[in-house]
Amino acid sequence: MEIVIRAFRATTDPGTCLNFIEGHRRLLELHFGIVAITSSNQDWMYHDNTFVIVAEDKERTKVYGGARVQMADGKLQLPIETAISKYDPSVHTMAGQPGVSEICGLWNSTEVVGWGIGSFFMSRAGVAVACMLKSTKVLFLAAPITVRMGKRMGAEIETSLGNNGNFFYPKDDFIATAMAINDCPVLSKADEKERNRILSIVERPVQRAPEDGPKGQLMIDYQLDITG
Repeated sequence: MEIVIRAFRATTDPGTCLNFIEGHRRLLELHFGIVAITSSNQDWMYHDNTFVIVAEDKERTKVYGGARVQMADGKLQLPIETAISKYDPSVHTMAGQPGVSEICGLWNSTEVVGWGIGSFFMSRAGVAVACMLKSTKVLFLAAPITVRMGKRMGAEIETSLGNNGNFFYPKDDFIATAMAINDCPVLSKADEKERNRILSIVERPVQRAPEDGPKGQLMIDYQLDITG
């Protein structure tokens, strides 16, 4: 299987942004019965400091998954602020610090479930893009099954927020954990293999490489140059 993982500024490709929104919406409704969450708000499409990452087939006709990296700039609240500020307003102070970003809206289609696209590879690309954006702190909300993945990428539970980092979100029977990478791009707490792979993408954001996933090997064409 071969896929393309590419990144772009949200304002430069509205068509792909709409495909991203529709794919994310379908997944939330199908698996979780959730009609809307804060990261599905469409204002980010018009935000210059939001970068979109999508996984596509090699012909770039299908979107298999996506994620976003949003830089805090005082113009558009981070999704984590909108999600948890009613429980803990101090998140606004944290998001107001220089260099803060958030990885949000991560999803993958049912067509590629089990290949690691929405977990391993999109997460890795998200951290790499956040590092390329010179983020000093990278926030994200993790479901219970993805906390371990966050730690592998170098994140820690942000215990200063909520109940030791935990919130009921997006529904009262769901738990979300606030996590943060506090030393991007050093990633001192990341697994060594993961750290080396992320930093190699930061150094060479355009590369084609075989990657080992849960179901076997994938060929991934990384197109993560965000300087254009």
